[in-house]
Amino acid sequence: MKSSTANALTTNVFLYLITVLGLAAMLLGMFPFSLTDLPKFLCHLTLAVLAACFRISLPTITGTLTINFLFVLIGIGEFSLSEVLLIATSMTALQCVLAQDRRPTAGKILFNVAVVALATTATYVVYTNPQFALAGVPGPVMHVTAAFVLYVMTTFPISMAIALTEQRSIVRTWRECSLWTGPYYLAGAAVVLLLSATTSMLGWQMVLFVMPVAYLITRSYQLYAGRIQDGLNHMEQMAELHLRTIEALALAIEAKDTTTHDHLQRVQVYAVEIAKTLGLSAEQIEALRAAALLHDIGKLAVPEHIISKPGRLTPEEFEKMKIHPIVGAEIIEQARFPYPVAPIVRSHHERWDGRGYPDGLAGEAIPIGARILSVVDCFDALSKDRQYRRGIPMAEALEIIQEDAGRSFDPEIVKVLAEHYLELEQMARLRMPSRTRLSTAVRVERGAAPAAGYEEDNDAAVLAGEPRSPFDFLTSIASARQEVQSLLELSQNLGTSLSLPETFTVLAQRLKRMVSYDSMVIYVVCDGRLFPEFVTGENFRLLSALEIPIGEGLSGWVAESKQSILNGNPSVEPGYLNDPLKFSTLRSALAVPLMNDKQRVVGVLALYAAGRDFFTADHLRVLHAISAKLAQCILNAMKYKLAETSATTDFLTSLPNARSLVVQMTSEIERCRRLGAAFEILVCDLNGFKQINDRFGHLQGNQVLHQFAQLLKEACRNGEYVARMGGDEFVVLLPALPPLALEEKAVQINQLVRQAGQTVVGESTLSVAVGSARFPVDGEEAEPLLAVADERMYRAKALMNAVPVSRQSAPVAASPLVQ
Repeated sequence: MKSSTANALTTNVFLYLITVLGLAAMLLGMFPFSLTDLPKFLCHLTLAVLAACFRISLPTITGTLTINFLFVLIGIGEFSLSEVLLIATSMTALQCVLAQDRRPTAGKILFNVAVVALATTATYVVYTNPQFALAGVPGPVMHVTAAFVLYVMTTFPISMAIALTEQRSIVRTWRECSLWTGPYYLAGAAVVLLLSATTSMLGWQMVLFVMPVAYLITRSYQLYAGRIQDGLNHMEQMAELHLRTIEALALAIEAKDTTTHDHLQRVQVYAVEIAKTLGLSAEQIEALRAAALLHDIGKLAVPEHIISKPGRLTPEEFEKMKIHPIVGAEIIEQARFPYPVAPIVRSHHERWDGRGYPDGLAGEAIPIGARILSVVDCFDALSKDRQYRRGIPMAEALEIIQEDAGRSFDPEIVKVLAEHYLELEQMARLRMPSRTRLSTAVRVERGAAPAAGYEEDNDAAVLAGEPRSPFDFLTSIASARQEVQSLLELSQNLGTSLSLPETFTVLAQRLKRMVSYDSMVIYVVCDGRLFPEFVTGENFRLLSALEIPIGEGLSGWVAESKQSILNGNPSVEPGYLNDPLKFSTLRSALAVPLMNDKQRVVGVLALYAAGRDFFTADHLRVLHAISAKLAQCILNAMKYKLAETSATTDFLTSLPNARSLVVQMTSEIERCRRLGAAFEILVCDLNGFKQINDRFGHLQGNQVLHQFAQLLKEACRNGEYVARMGGDEFVVLLPALPPLALEEKAVQINQLVRQAGQTVVGESTLSVAVGSARFPVDGEEAEPLLAVADERMYRAKALMNAVPVSRQSAPVAASPLVQ
């Protein structure tokens, strides 16, 4: 911010200084006004004003060309300084006012006029310097010198003002905006010299012929420049068309493999930036830019089931896959790109050690663009998700690439990627264009049947208008009645239980009578994922392990889009496909979303079958008929389960509450009576917890309780049970222990509460008082046992509080346990 303010101040100071100096020079030069020859001066002034209307825009060059300087050079040899200044400043002011692209402010007009006034004064002083005449300097040298001074004094202040305003290099700005005008000033000096010689012989009236000649030259050049600009515009349009063609071909790849679109865009950004870092030529960079989008276009010739296969390829499938660089290069060659794209596409699967395909090239024999593309293509494929596996972290992907440097990849390119991959990823995300989705899921209503007809089928025959046989009608009527009866029974059974397993078991049995399937899964939505709440049939263990993010895979898509899918491919379900050792025999899927009355998806019902295209529209209709009822049953059962859990679980710590504790103790008492066994209960109370609440607040106190509960639960072994009685009291049930082991357990619990305090509030001032009771010695029912343990806990608390305790340490002089 400070730098920007300082730059603005510098710019304003420079503009004001030039304006003041220029206006001062104009005033001093024009007053008193000296008039040499009025008709001659008025003629020159009129011609100069008319010439100010002529401006030529030059193609590919920043700025316009005028002939104002010509009249200044003519005037310094014919008129006084005041007359020349009036001619020059009038032309400049008029030209600023007539600017077509933008109307300049008064300040800009004054600045331009001031610059011309300074340049004209300096040129006049140099040209009329008597020292040149005494030294015998020839006339041509005088004219060239004057043109040079006028050129420098006119262009340099304007270039400097532009550079300061746009915070650019002054020299670079002058080179881009003004350097190209130098030859015109020198040519102008030659024209003035010729005109001076002509007027000296034939009179000043010859200057009148300057205007028609200037107009013809200007008009001819405008026409010529216009044709050049038309050619440039045509070239730009062709380049734009070329780019659109490339993008359209990239969309063709997407239509075949929808996972490649973002991949292609990211690979393009990575490849182009690495090419710039390596110093490749503009032609090589443009070739790589196109190849990055089109390197997979040869996959159009690869069967779709190979491209989308969720696992390793067979040797035969890999042989088919290996043709895609060759086919891609052949397709690209037909486009006749103006730069070498096809060699990059053909060689992007070659390896540095010569073991790649299709030509077995090695080392630098592989085109540099292909070497770059192979590195970034592999890196992006490793680090981004695919339908058959999850992406790995970028750092791990880079390690894999680096391990293969010198074998698969060019080491120099790998080094550049390692140095810049984080910033390249950021650039790729910023430059990612909005995605154009192809209409691959649109249903076309027109077109009754293909010209060759449908495959023989009863339903197809009916669509074609052929009448059914009486037997077909009787079968349909019987099937319809059976379906209605089955749906009625299923609907009645679905609402009779609040137990999800029981409800789903009934559904599986009843539904199989209407829709044959090999596997059935009911997914329930939880935290943005689908979890298999109920699984039956084939691949039970495989399907039970799935956790499907919403929007991914077949069932995830159904949940996100709220649309059903008929005969989908089960192999796209994410989760089990990451492991190539796992294999599913299922080939068809029928899935419907389960939505509540507010159209919120609560789950997905999915049926799987081993046969391809196994399910029919009638099967889908059956699922639609029961989906709403099933969704409501799931919601009711989940609400019941939540209420049941809330009644027996402590909300803060997620441990069993006092009610659950009594139930568990009663059950344990019955078990020990039958077996003649014993068990211990430990009642634990936190010392110093009130001070934690007072000093750090109740929210931090709750965090301490939650942390201690988790630590206590993790420390318990099989057969031990932890519950929260209330407040800061916890109870532990455990098998009967000898006194020494019981003491060690109490010390362990004391260490856990200190750890919880240190973790949450940064202090280990908490301690725990523990009272124990043993069944059946201290009582034979739950309440007496708890009362004995509670009374002993308070005795332990009193003993511990009687011992002085430092602020940063737990009590050590008194035992935390009273038995």
